[in-house]
Amino acid sequence: MKLYYFPISPNSRRVIAVLHHLGLDCDLQVVDLSKGQQMTPEFLKLNPNHMIPTLVDGDFVLWESNAIMQYLCSKVPDNSLLSTDAKVMADINRWQFWQASHFGRACGTFIFENIIKGALNLGEPDTQELAKGTENFHRFAKVLEEHLTGREWLVGDHFTLADFSVGSFLDLAVMAQYPMEGYVETARWYNAIEQIPAWQSSAPAKVS
Repeated sequence: MKLYYFPISPNSRRVIAVLHHLGLDCDLQVVDLSKGQQMTPEFLKLNPNHMIPTLVDGDFVLWESNAIMQYLCSKVPDNSLLSTDAKVMADINRWQFWQASHFGRACGTFIFENIIKGALNLGEPDTQELAKGTENFHRFAKVLEEHLTGREWLVGDHFTLADFSVGSFLDLAVMAQYPMEGYVETARWYNAIEQIPAWQSSAPAKVS
């Protein structure tokens, strides 16, 4: 297998964490977004959305990080990241969809304004966008905070794909300047994720 990824990307990191946790061999190929490598004809043949990560497994090409994570789990039966119980699986899927539709987008405003703009010389952060982003962030961060109260993990009694999917965006919380004040349960939960060996070994400095 080959994974096309960008080291700092939360979407990439969570896939790499799954690879490490499951002990799967995979060739990691950096696609440098800052150099526009995602727009090359070769990469566009693999992913017409020109986004990362993208997995190639023989003649099978798969994009969308959460789908890749679930596919990787299918290669290791009875793993702890994705349950075969229908209700537990649906719960994991729920949080992965929630991340893609809501939490990731809320965090994305801060990532773009406070990280990407500076890296690509696109100008100063837009205060109006950040104000709207702050309101949107709190809307969904409160959902996460309340759910985590009294729980160690998002689903069940051990970490799953749900934790990697949602937690991946918190890796950039300080750099992107998320308004994290007061989210005590979320901070506790993400600190627990940071203790997971596969999460530690997936850090950008380890894989770039």
